[in-house]
Amino acid sequence: MKLPIKYLVPGHQSLLNATRQSLYENNKVEDWVPGETGQTGYPFALSCDQPHVNVDEAVARYLGTLPADRIWGAWDDLIFATSGAPESLHDALMYVFNHRSNQNRLTLPQALPRYLAGQILIESGAQARAHSRANARGILQLSPAALSDCEIAPDNFWHRLAQIDCALRLMNQNARNLAPVFQQRFGHLPEAKRERLFTLLLVQAYHGGAGRVQALLDDPVLAQPAEYFAANHERFTAGDIAFGLIFHNLGRDRLGLASLYYVADVQLATEALCRTAKLKSTEFCEWKYSTN
Repeated sequence: MKLPIKYLVPGHQSLLNATRQSLYENNKVEDWVPGETGQTGYPFALSCDQPHVNVDEAVARYLGTLPADRIWGAWDDLIFATSGAPESLHDALMYVFNHRSNQNRLTLPQALPRYLAGQILIESGAQARAHSRANARGILQLSPAALSDCEIAPDNFWHRLAQIDCALRLMNQNARNLAPVFQQRFGHLPEAKRERLFTLLLVQAYHGGAGRVQALLDDPVLAQPAEYFAANHERFTAGDIAFGLIFHNLGRDRLGLASLYYVADVQLATEALCRTAKLKSTEFCEWKYSTN
């Protein structure tokens, strides 16, 4: 989790690191990593006047604003762009998603890439060599175990196409695991609202694990908020429900503030991305779901 550190006065890296340490000492985050030249610290800061933690810089990297941020390469059967005409990380994400969907290897909500883009901004600031103290690596901060499960050799752990492909594969597996219990609990919701809620829970599962999200839906104790929201869904948006499932279980099953804020942080990062001229009017940023 890259918890935004907001409202910091622009200053030196030492000030940012002191804030990180203070959050850790006050039990606001489970761990902290000092930032330094060439390495983004943890928690990730979204509102600083420092290039390696500034959300505008992260968006620029994701969109390939500078030639150095554009990519090309091959992974598995994926061949993206060329050395003479590299393209943006955004284009890479959409290429992998569409390619795998056309191969019928993904059954994911169409809005999922939008949120995965937000996760890239939150997880790594779109930096290819982002590396956490917990040994999570790359643009999507995947653990060596997760990367190995995706049959990625250590030499390719940082490969951005491989990271995107692996993240989508893990999301698809989570979707298969969660779909039956989700349908049982929230299958009666209107289609658009149901799909939006399922997408948000997939984002949450990426952060905290599918097992923990499943418990929010079917555990006798943890699922009590879900039971209430399912019976009274007309009063709440999909976002309210996703947030409420965590909020009403804070302190249980290792659910803390990091879990509570993660989906909201991803949403904020996605909205920042969709305010850019390049994406604002594209289908990628069309909010297809009603707020009901």
